[in-house]
Amino acid sequence: MGRFIVAHDLGTSGDKASLHHADGRLIAAHTARYPVDFGAGGKAEQDPADWWTGFCAATRALLAETATDPAEIAAVAMSGQMMGAVLVDEHDEAVRPAVIWADTRAQAETQRLIEAVGADHGYDILGHRLDPTCSLPKMMWLREHEPEAWARTSCVLQAKDFVTLRLTGRRCIDPSDASGTNAYDQRTGEWSDELLAAADIDRERLPEILPSASVAGGVSRQAAEGSGLRAGTPVVIGGADGATSALGVGLVGGEPGAALTLGTSAWISMAADHPVRDPQQRIITFDHVVPGHFVPLGAMQSAGASLGWFATSVGVASDDIGQLVDAAAAAEASSQGLFFLPYLLGERAPIWDANVRGSFIGIEHHHTQAQLARAVLEGVAFNLYGIFEAMAQSVRPIDSIDAVGGGARGGAWLQLMADTWGVPVRRRTIVDEANSLGAAIIGAKAVGLVEDWSAARDLSDVEAVFEPDTARHERALEGCRRFNDLYERLRTWFV
Repeated sequence: MGRFIVAHDLGTSGDKASLHHADGRLIAAHTARYPVDFGAGGKAEQDPADWWTGFCAATRALLAETATDPAEIAAVAMSGQMMGAVLVDEHDEAVRPAVIWADTRAQAETQRLIEAVGADHGYDILGHRLDPTCSLPKMMWLREHEPEAWARTSCVLQAKDFVTLRLTGRRCIDPSDASGTNAYDQRTGEWSDELLAAADIDRERLPEILPSASVAGGVSRQAAEGSGLRAGTPVVIGGADGATSALGVGLVGGEPGAALTLGTSAWISMAADHPVRDPQQRIITFDHVVPGHFVPLGAMQSAGASLGWFATSVGVASDDIGQLVDAAAAAEASSQGLFFLPYLLGERAPIWDANVRGSFIGIEHHHTQAQLARAVLEGVAFNLYGIFEAMAQSVRPIDSIDAVGGGARGGAWLQLMADTWGVPVRRRTIVDEANSLGAAIIGAKAVGLVEDWSAARDLSDVEAVFEPDTARHERALEGCRRFNDLYERLRTWFV
């Protein structure tokens, strides 16, 4: 058996391939970027061919940069964006571009599901609100708006599972990804006949559900030629990014602790040994990649995406975003009446409003670029504070949060969040690769290189701690109050 694991995190902006020792320790990583097609009306799509091209490019570059013999790879394991709809035909080819998690066009279809099943009953079944960001309403939308494409559809997959299909020829999904589709009964661990009947979707269009640490098959000869992997290398199904990131920071079962994943979107997550239901339905619970465990979390749509949008809009290059954040950290925004609502893609937690849109409020002539950037950073932190409160009330109190994801690289934003939430925010030694680190542990477990899931707890450490400042926290709480008031005043305007 080989000595290494190759893990992939198929994200929204790119695919990150990482090389790991047999025990999961990170050696190196390489990212291949690809575009997103954002459009009017809540459109968000990607070409699945770009995922496959990115997977192959990242894998080949990783192997070349580390001079790794493909024969030394014990397994390939996957993590990926969730809640999408990838339509494939009987020949396993994509029928059309994938409708990804950020797409919110299926609002009418969601309402029909709510009327058929009931919002409360649906939440009890799913651990998730019935929501247009999920896969099942998107399938309904595609069937009604693109009947020819739907007629050619043999199966609907998630992003990572499309790549697994290209690698192995097998159509499958794990429970963590299935639990984000609005079609999965979390009580039974199976597809929900009740939800599928309400949607009038045949179960045969959905893939088989297998444990995350299952080997889907070996890399085919054709896939080996494209990816640079050795034919026959085991391909492990892996998990959805919300669950693999939790594992990547060591949240395995019901132990205390919380994690912030700060990327294109952002979420605060915990691990639990039972499904969690919030009476106000602000948060959701996914199945964990660890069997018998769960990941309650609250996710917002546009976190790093808000910062990236603003930087692009004002002509700041991606390499200079760190300088923009540093300048924003020294500026003032909400304390001077300047606010940003980060609802560029609608919003999930804690407000669950697909109609709301982003807004700058209170701009004056003297406000600078740095102050506008500060408002963007604060808007994300204020919205996450609503999630922080929901998690603390529904799961357990939060004493500190471990931060991972691309947005956690710099300290200025993490300090702002610590000041806003009133608890220490701790940056881990592995931030960009937390998702793929979780996938690597799944891969190592699947092929017997590690015996216990708890191995994940020893693979990264706390690198820096950002302590909250009492005075800044008090000001931030006032900012949060006004931020929430602005949403309440504006929400009916967007309907």
